[in-house]
Formats: sequence, structure tokens, C-alpha cells
Amino acid sequence: VMQKIKENGVTGEGLPTYGTAVLVNILNQLGSYPYKNFQESHHEGAEKHSGERLAETFLTGKTNCFACPIGCGRETALEDKKGEGPEYETLWALGSNCGIDDLEPIVRANYICNELGLDTISAGGTISAAMELYEKGFIPKEDLGVGPELKFGSADALVYWTEKMGKVEGLGEKMAQGSYRLGELYGHPEFSITVKKQELPAYDPRGIQGIGLTYAVSNRGACHVRGYLISPEVLGIPEKLDPWVTEGKAQWGKIFHDLTAAIDSSGMCLFTSFALGAGDYADMLKHGAGMDFDADSLLEAGDRIWTLERLFNLREGLDPARDDTLPVRLLKEPIPAGPAQGKVSRIDVMIPEYYKLRGWDEKGVPTPGKLAELGLK
Repeated sequence: VMQKIKENGVTGEGLPTYGTAVLVNILNQLGSYPYKNFQESHHEGAEKHSGERLAETFLTGKTNCFACPIGCGRETALEDKKGEGPEYETLWALGSNCGIDDLEPIVRANYICNELGLDTISAGGTISAAMELYEKGFIPKEDLGVGPELKFGSADALVYWTEKMGKVEGLGEKMAQGSYRLGELYGHPEFSITVKKQELPAYDPRGIQGIGLTYAVSNRGACHVRGYLISPEVLGIPEKLDPWVTEGKAQWGKIFHDLTAAIDSSGMCLFTSFALGAGDYADMLKHGAGMDFDADSLLEAGDRIWTLERLFNLREGLDPARDDTLPVRLLKEPIPAGPAQGKVSRIDVMIPEYYKLRGWDEKGVPTPGKLAELGLK
């Protein structure tokens, strides 16, 4: 297992060298690196806040979780402070998504998120939504108080409003509720790029069809780490898939959801799955915990976990017809320029197949037969 991790190009070289930020240039070149609250998906200045540029400037070392063989964490320092990160999602959320190239304010806002306990994806998604609401005249200038204008590309606005949001002060009190509720307060929730009110991560599903499906049907809202189809669609692991096609993505989405659920429940790091397969995890659980798994039964356990989560959500009021979807922008507004120009998400053709493969009915509800199969009846 260790040899597979060390010999894999992602876990043995890319992640240890540049961390997750190695993805910035890769996704931008694909034309699926969201810019200015997903109004665009290609950022000319992305290289300025890439993992390669971070390594040349503010990077001081790397860090890792206990006993981790990969060590993807980043340690950085500014003139007046130091800390951990930023990672890929943070560079995008506080950078490109807010129209910002400069690394220094991104690193500084990342430190604020660390100190105040803010998720950087949701923080950046909320600030970018606020910027669009302000630039389009829906947040009045007087609501800013003495704060800088919420304009895309403003480093001052990024740092100031990240802190105000974390401290729940002024307009930051509204922003602290997240982008969806902020948009609702100003009459335009459509500028909140969320699924089930959770902000999207750094992959535009218009240019990467499978990841859009996994966002839409995820049990916890827009989430890349519950079904990371970026692995086959972009990185070619375990095989290369065309990111622009929908065929076969429902099957891949189910497999990735099931495998990820099992890995997460085992306590092992998801990043090892770039190098390992279901059989490897089954073997580790068998020899390390005495659990009698093979690859098939491990995936079945993941299926059971995913179905239980769905049942919980349904009990608590989830409506798949309303909630298993993407923001209108990603369904109706084609990417305006770049390598993926003209693309929109086609979850409409993938979700019915996904439900069927799961043994759920056309409304996204697990059937009695499926529950019996999984021992949940």
C-alpha cells in the first residue's frame, strides 16, 4: 500500500510538492476554474495565485496529519504573521471567485478564516455573492458603513469583510448567515451559488459534467469530497473520462459516492484513493480491524451509508425535486469564454439514471426492495 502511494504521481509527487494548489493551473487550462462568482470559468490571472507561485513566495514548509505518508498541508508566512494554508479551494474561493490575483490578501484572509473558525469555501462564496449583489445595485452603499466597497478584485474588501463576517459585525452579520440567506435578505438568492444552501467548491460543473451530478445529489449539499469525479474527469485516475460528456457519469458517480462513504467511515484519508482501490481498503480493514471485507462488500457498506443519509434527509424535509439540483446560472447560462465556452450542466439527463442505479424511485426515494437488499427494512 505504501509503495502504491509513493509511486503514484498525485500522492507521491504532486500533493507533497505543491499541495492541493497544484490544481489551480490544471483547472484553469480546462476552462472550469470559476471566476467572479461563477460568472466566468477561466481566469487570466490564475497563475499568480497558483500552487507553483505560492511555493515561490510565501511557502515556508509543509505539514501533515499524524502518520500521513503524503503531507499535502502548506505552511506559509507573511511579514507580520504565519500559519497553515491556503490550499487549493481557499486560493480559488478567496482569489479567483472574488476576482483577486494577488496572493498576499488571499493568504491573509485565509489566516483570518483559520483564527475565526470560518470555512474558506463558504466564506469566499459568500463574499463573491456579496460582491455581485453590490455591483449590481442590490446591496446599497450605506449598508457598508465605513467598510470598503464590495467590488470584485478588491483586496481590501476581501480582508475587511472576511473579518467582519467572522466577528458578525455590521453587514458581516448578514454575511455570516451564508450566501443563500444573504441573497434572500436582498431579494436575489439566485446569486448564491449553492446546492442545498451549501456553497459550491472550485470546479465549474458546466465544464465537468460528472462533478455537477455529484454536487446535485449529494446528501450534504455541494461537496466535491463526497464524490470526487475530478479524479477520472480531469486527472485520469483510475481512467480518463471526457469531462464534457454525460454518458456513464451516473455509474461513476454512484461508485465514487459509495467508495468515499466507506473510506470516510473507516477514518482513512480520502486522498489515498488516488493511489488505492476498494480492494486495498478492504484488505486494510480486514488485517487492521479484523473486519471481513472484500471490495464488493466494502462498496455495499458505502451504499448502505449513502442510503441511510438519504433516508435521514427525507425524514427531515428534503424534497429531491426541489433540492437535487444546481443553481440556475449553471443550468441556463453557458460559460461565456475559454476552453469550455458554451457549456451548461446537463444534470437533467444524469439524475434519473443515478436514481435508478441506486435502487431509488423516480422521485429520489429508496424503494422498499432496496432497503431490504441493504438490510435496512
